[in-house]
Amino acid sequence: MQFSPEAQILILNAVIAGVAYLGIYPSLHRKTLNRIMAIDLVLTVVALTVVGALFWGSHQTFTLLFFQTNWVAFTLITLFVIEAPLFLNFAKRHGINLFDDPGDLN
Repeated sequence: MQFSPEAQILILNAVIAGVAYLGIYPSLHRKTLNRIMAIDLVLTVVALTVVGALFWGSHQTFTLLFFQTNWVAFTLITLFVIEAPLFLNFAKRHGINLFDDPGDLN
């Protein structure tokens, strides 16, 4: 079965978000904003690396509602859209303060 390029990225982003919010983040002993942000940065790099391996140099355009974009913007925007409600729900459920002290790296 062949998926469209947009579907391939959406599936990858959904899998990454699922692993993060159903596996990685719930298993953290201390759930802080800084820890989640650090792990999310790594997962974003993983998403960009995988998508880049598929579409780097292909000049493939991606349709994002009403405009065309490249694979980097499509990956980042759709990952944010998928992750934002999951993050807000997770933070609320686990009492994570969204305005933690930026110096708290624990």
